[in-house]
Amino acid sequence: MKRDERRKASGRKNDSRGQRGYKGDTRRAERRAMPNRDRRENPNNKYEDNSAFDDGLQLEGRNPVLEALNHDKPIDKLFVKKGEIEGTLKVIVAKAREKGILVQEVDREKMAAMSRSNNNQGVIAFCPAHEYCEVSDILEIARKKGEDPFIIICDEITDPHNLGAIIRTADACGAHGVIIPKRRAVGLSAIVSKTSAGAVEFVPVARVTNLARTVDELKKANIWIACADMSGREYFKADLTGGIGIIVGNEGNGVSELLRKKCDLTVGIPMYGKISSLNASVSAGLIMYEVVRQRKFK
Repeated sequence: MKRDERRKASGRKNDSRGQRGYKGDTRRAERRAMPNRDRRENPNNKYEDNSAFDDGLQLEGRNPVLEALNHDKPIDKLFVKKGEIEGTLKVIVAKAREKGILVQEVDREKMAAMSRSNNNQGVIAFCPAHEYCEVSDILEIARKKGEDPFIIICDEITDPHNLGAIIRTADACGAHGVIIPKRRAVGLSAIVSKTSAGAVEFVPVARVTNLARTVDELKKANIWIACADMSGREYFKADLTGGIGIIVGNEGNGVSELLRKKCDLTVGIPMYGKISSLNASVSAGLIMYEVVRQRKFK
């Protein structure tokens, strides 16, 4: 039975209930060698969500960054010095924006705090630990396997350990891919790769500009979208068969209001203790394996 027919037969309507070449210089080695000190405690090392790139792939200097752009090396975000931009730096910024790379201007002090070398020349690029794919690639993988698409959609997950754990579980349960947004979310940093225990090598991860538009496209492909929220229907009572996309939000705000309204259903995890919520990656794991149970253990 086609998805639209199932939706009509069940009387189910959209459920909008609430829910949401980097340089390793001697200074870096010295910082690592210092006992009882965690560099992440230094607020100067955190700008927006960029602490997720700590110990990640970082390019510094105009020539290395320009070469990366010219050879289509994936770059998550580009930082440039604040003020007048001219010469090679102007070319770098233009190329980055042409490729849809996020560009942020920072002052000299912030640039120095982020730098791992003594010569960043006013530009630093953060690169993912693994290349991204397209959403269409994920759908094609499912088609080739003769399976209904099974996709995890991460809405503003900023903790690299959470994203890494989600990717690891996605691989274990046979999901076809993970989708993350470009803004206000962690990318495929070295920490994500390490936490995933190598799963980033096997699970396709698509990075999109607009999650809401992507959800609309998935729904047009006959994929139902389930929003993970503690107030939703018990996940083991929901129909998660067929093509399914599970949206998982961050622990602070959950899934955004815009995405909630686009979901076909909300699913929650019953809580019987004193704590009212679970870690995002734990919640995602439980729901992912419910999809496995309904697909393989009927």
